[in-house]
Amino acid sequence: MIDTHKLKKRDVYLNKLIAFRDTEPVKVITGIRRCGKSSLMKLMAEHLKETGIEDNQIIEMNFESYEFKKMSADDFYNYVKDKIIPGKRMYFFFDELQRIKNWEDTVNSFRVDFNCDIYITGSNAYLLSSEYATYLSGRCIEIKMLPLSFSEFIYFHGFLIRESNNLLGGKKLQVYDKNGDSYELYEVFEAYMRFGGMPGIADVGLNQEKALVLLDGIYSTVVVRDILEREQRRGQKHISDPVLLQKIILFLADNIGSNISVSSIGNTLVNEDLLDKGNRKGRPSAHTVQSYVNALLESYFFYDIKRFDIKGKEYLRTLGKFYITDIGLRNYLLGFRDRDSGHALENVVYFELLHRGYDVAIGKADNFEIDFIAQKADKRIYIQVTQSMMSEDVRKRELTPLMKINDNYEKIVLSLQPGLDSSYDGIKSYDLINWLIEAE
Repeated sequence: MIDTHKLKKRDVYLNKLIAFRDTEPVKVITGIRRCGKSSLMKLMAEHLKETGIEDNQIIEMNFESYEFKKMSADDFYNYVKDKIIPGKRMYFFFDELQRIKNWEDTVNSFRVDFNCDIYITGSNAYLLSSEYATYLSGRCIEIKMLPLSFSEFIYFHGFLIRESNNLLGGKKLQVYDKNGDSYELYEVFEAYMRFGGMPGIADVGLNQEKALVLLDGIYSTVVVRDILEREQRRGQKHISDPVLLQKIILFLADNIGSNISVSSIGNTLVNEDLLDKGNRKGRPSAHTVQSYVNALLESYFFYDIKRFDIKGKEYLRTLGKFYITDIGLRNYLLGFRDRDSGHALENVVYFELLHRGYDVAIGKADNFEIDFIAQKADKRIYIQVTQSMMSEDVRKRELTPLMKINDNYEKIVLSLQPGLDSSYDGIKSYDLINWLIEAE
């Protein structure tokens, strides 16, 4: 049982659930294992109680519990039916519901038969992509949950940011822990880039050995339960080679932010001897590799991002990119070392943009690439990400693609060393860390 009094709130997500409370759609919380979905449902249940809902109006079931392990869809229906209080509105919280075969029929019956408000979680996008859409005909709201943003990381780990004056009369930010010890903001950001944003890290502390144990558990659970076991439950055999799956995961983790063609992954694995010859039954087909990549996307382990032609105003079918949902998982897979830090920074910015509610694409302007186009409603931002803007060559490389765009939307460069100039011909240069902690 999770103690809700010790849970730290994630208001971005909780406020979304509260906004949809007592509306017809089923609220579906999706995201990678251990990113905080169960805790969010506990917080929502606690919110209900604070507004006068009684304990017996709330039914909570976690289908990873042994108590419900052998439950059928019929058992599920009868279990809930027996707890219905006549004349009262009921609130259902179902965690990792995809483990129940034919759960869709049961949830749909609850909607029809009972006066209820339903919340469910799932660690696999397949939950929504086919079965769910068919049975509930779009009557659902998806809350996409991510690991901690940098601001949430600061809060979860008990740090406080205070503003003070520097010697030149400007402002600087200092970070303090619960013991009153102070740190530079950059040091805390380095910890975030090392350990990542899985909420469980805050429970074990910024200890590399303990963090590795926690990340290993998350990785194993995603691979075994959400990919290999799911395939068995579906009666499919597309994902049947754990060795190939592991190699594709390592390849994608090592190549975040790089232009990748799925059809070329298998060739690269073979050519670089990343597949053991003893385990290899010939070269994996592009179709096979695509199935494995799709499974990784469905489990929220990786996200893919498409390319958008700014002048042609259309999405392109050419090479896209992949980003890993948590930078700590990447370090667990590849080792804790300074590896490809530019793409790692891109990875953090990409998920921060998702966290802020943007749709994100890669931009193409003539033969130049813009790291991100971030859009929501009528707002659009063009973004370049780099480690430093101190070098003239780097400034030219990062600014030229943005200068090729003729519209009037905001154009920014994010870097750890923005230099002295805050603007270049209308293109703004921001300190990346400050940008991460600023509310929009």
